[in-house]
Amino acid sequence: MNRRQVKVYPRFERFWHWTQMALIVLLAVTGLALNGTHHAIGFKPAVMLHSIAALTLLTVWIFSTFWLFTTGTWRQFVPRLEGMLAVARFYAWGVFRGEDHPYRKTMWRKHNPLQAATYFALKWAVFPAIWASGLAYLGYNLWEDVPNAGWWLALVANIHLFAAYAVITFVVLHLYLLTVGHGFRHHVKPMLTGFDEVELTPEQEAYLEQNEPWRLKA
Repeated sequence: MNRRQVKVYPRFERFWHWTQMALIVLLAVTGLALNGTHHAIGFKPAVMLHSIAALTLLTVWIFSTFWLFTTGTWRQFVPRLEGMLAVARFYAWGVFRGEDHPYRKTMWRKHNPLQAATYFALKWAVFPAIWASGLAYLGYNLWEDVPNAGWWLALVANIHLFAAYAVITFVVLHLYLLTVGHGFRHHVKPMLTGFDEVELTPEQEAYLEQNEPWRLKA
């Protein structure tokens, strides 16, 4: 296996990542204002900004989901149990002892097992919950006449809030993990340039040199 600088994050994936990050931050700030956690933004402006950011992010996610499945990139997010305990142990214990990360990024497997499992849970549980509850909340006037509408509205609001706090927790942990190992700059740079160091088999390296040389940094 050879370690090479390979463009593993294409332009759309980087655009999707940074756009999603900015919109999630805006949603968190406006959502906490709506919840009464802070008063830096008025209620009406917070509602407007929260709704616009939510619908924009939903549009981005629709396009990104289409891209994931048409390019086959969705396979990167399928969790595997193999190596997961070793990675979890590293983050909980080994990183504080200066141990090397047990996972080696490969061409077709950018995410370590713990990352893949986390992203899988977000995409198939947390995000659907926050979108379904958010849209139901936004369209309350369409179903306000159903029996026990007030009870259902409270349930929808609590599901939305719980899912939102789950996303915020993920963001905080994500930022923390960017500081471990080689440091923040080392982890963020690939999502800016697209290039990251991965292990390639001789066959993969030969294929890229022959068919996709632009993906290899000299």
